[in-house]
Amino acid sequence: MSAPSNQIPPELILLVKEYHGGLYRYAYRLTGSNADAEDLVQQTFLQAQTNFHQLKTMEGAKAWLFTILRNLFRSECRKRKITEVTWETLDLIPAEEEIEGPIDSERLQLILNSLSEEYRLVLVLFYYEDQSYREIAETLDIPIGTVMSRLARAKRTLKDKLSSDIVTTTESDRLSNHHSDE
Repeated sequence: MSAPSNQIPPELILLVKEYHGGLYRYAYRLTGSNADAEDLVQQTFLQAQTNFHQLKTMEGAKAWLFTILRNLFRSECRKRKITEVTWETLDLIPAEEEIEGPIDSERLQLILNSLSEEYRLVLVLFYYEDQSYREIAETLDIPIGTVMSRLARAKRTLKDKLSSDIVTTTESDRLSNHHSDE
């Protein structure tokens, strides 16, 4: 058996060009960091190059690449074993109140990035990955009760930050409109 070639298949170069942006956006949502997102995307393409022979059809390439990225992220979460926080009280009250006002994706991402990593991860896994409590517990290697607690607190924190951001934005818009009227 000959040594594997370091030659990059031309099809993989096409996949990099086509899917880099989407993979980066997804990685950024998961990690909340430009550097970590770039690292995750680079690791994804390196693994794709190593295992390119496993890709059966080019039609399945997008799902294959996103699966590699997701698995690398999960693996990294397990390695880091995010430290479990001991809460004095287990507050499982869902933050169900609606947020009023417009929310653009850039502001939402900035607010997500401002959350602690433990909150951001459960939110991303629950809402963007559509994982169940059990799946999140397995991914992060934490008890399901901790997932429920973090998700409830994360939702409440996100709601509070979104509400204060909307109020601040609305007030600054009102003030700028008031000054422009003068």
